[in-house]
Amino acid sequence: MEKAGEFVSWTRESLKNRRMSIRSVARALNYDHAYLSRVLAGKQPPSPQLVSALGTLLGESGQRQAGTAPAAPVSVEDFLPPGDPLAPLAVRHGRRIGTDTVADWAQRVHALRLADDVVYGHDLIGPTLRELKAAIKLYRETTHTEAVGRELLRVIGELAQISGWVASDAAQYAEAERIYRLGLAASEMAGDGTLSGQLLGSLAYQVANVGDAREAVEMALAAASAAGPDAPPRARALFLDRVAWAHTKAGDAQPAMRALADAHSALADGRGADEPTWTYWVSAEELEVMDARVYTELQRPLRAVPLLRRALDQYDTTHTRELALYLSWLAVALADANEPEEAAAVAGRVITLSSAGASERTAGRSSVVLRRLTEFQDVPEVAALLAEHPAA
Repeated sequence: MEKAGEFVSWTRESLKNRRMSIRSVARALNYDHAYLSRVLAGKQPPSPQLVSALGTLLGESGQRQAGTAPAAPVSVEDFLPPGDPLAPLAVRHGRRIGTDTVADWAQRVHALRLADDVVYGHDLIGPTLRELKAAIKLYRETTHTEAVGRELLRVIGELAQISGWVASDAAQYAEAERIYRLGLAASEMAGDGTLSGQLLGSLAYQVANVGDAREAVEMALAAASAAGPDAPPRARALFLDRVAWAHTKAGDAQPAMRALADAHSALADGRGADEPTWTYWVSAEELEVMDARVYTELQRPLRAVPLLRRALDQYDTTHTRELALYLSWLAVALADANEPEEAAAVAGRVITLSSAGASERTAGRSSVVLRRLTEFQDVPEVAALLAEHPAA
């Protein structure tokens, strides 16, 4: 290829055809993932060595697809951060802590989870990061038994999950990924596969929405694998829902539908250990919301609209962000069902609920809904809404 742009286009098309993610290529070539992402986004020219390596790899990949051994599936280890970010100090002189201290921290983590139901991204990110940094400092500088250390690592992992989620809600995606990977390292050190699945699945959800959907599929599958078949039912259902969403964003309709069915089956299965506290919100109703989102994304509004109506009829209106998000999916589904007047009315509610501006998720969904409605600009209700919000 003589031009960098032509090479990048060829490479991206080859990866798409072979269903390979940027991360899997970075691992195979031993290249930095961020560098490779910049090259394939056209932000940095490829080096001659990279051009040669990619040409060789993609040719070999095509031969593998023709009948030789498939690549090994990814696992949690593929997504751990480099080094040991949680290494304790060589000599600890801090106070000795016990189970009571860890129990207090676990309560503080859950308080932040509950706060996230009503306080969002930009407003909550400061407190969550302060708590995470304090917990890491506590682990590194105090003395404790091995058992207490494991429990404190779980606290750090759970704090990292909520902190990463809040950072993502504030559109600080690189920071969120760094935090999720830190938490993943903590959960692995604690030997908690279910928490590892929660952290990696959360990162997969972000990547599915704002990154490489194929990479998100790899992450979501690795998250479900990390938790294993004996994970608590609500946790397994959550992980399978994330697999479904990643497949949906990658355009894989049938795998997405299978994962949805598997999620419902997991939730109905009463076996498994006690549920972790962080699954408190997972329910049959929430799974139906994900069903509806998948159906909407796959442009199956006749299946999506009834599910969303039922969920919204009983939803807690104090959870403003989720209410706005669910309404945004209903507005799109109504537009797909050729009901622009009602879609415009619902979109108006979405924008009103999103006006506080603390959540970038709701702001982004407002723009998606308004763009979808531009097809119906000749409908008076839609025209009025678009005139009121031209920037979006």
